[in-house]
Amino acid sequence: MRLWSLHPSLLDQKGLVALWREALLAQKVLRGLTNGYRSHPQLSRFRQGKTPVTTISAYLWAVHDEANRRGYSFDSLKIATKRKPRTLTVTQGQLDFELGHLKTKLRLRDPKRYRELCRLREITAHPMFTVVAGEIEPWERA
Repeated sequence: MRLWSLHPSLLDQKGLVALWREALLAQKVLRGLTNGYRSHPQLSRFRQGKTPVTTISAYLWAVHDEANRRGYSFDSLKIATKRKPRTLTVTQGQLDFELGHLKTKLRLRDPKRYRELCRLREITAHPMFTVVAGEIEPWERA
């Protein structure tokens, strides 16, 4: 499961579709509707607040917005809650790590997108994240 801290606009088509599916799975886990993935480290940041389902829903809304911007048809009825603003923090080290990980995936899968990412001057985070100084997050399996 990879719930990117990067802005969904940085992902290629396959990456965005995979993110949608994986975030929906995360939502299902946080709602207590699965047996597996319950202790997945990526979910710990969504469990920090009082309302984990609302937090993962806020995450999903941003992914849905990017899909709409691209003309994709992701079903918003699958998102558990209405839009409610939620914010979490993410470290700059985590964003740097994720960008490197994404570049590795895209080097072969989408060379054009890879070249675009190599020219990036600033890494944009998913809209719900506020970037803070720091190394790779403790929940990351680096």
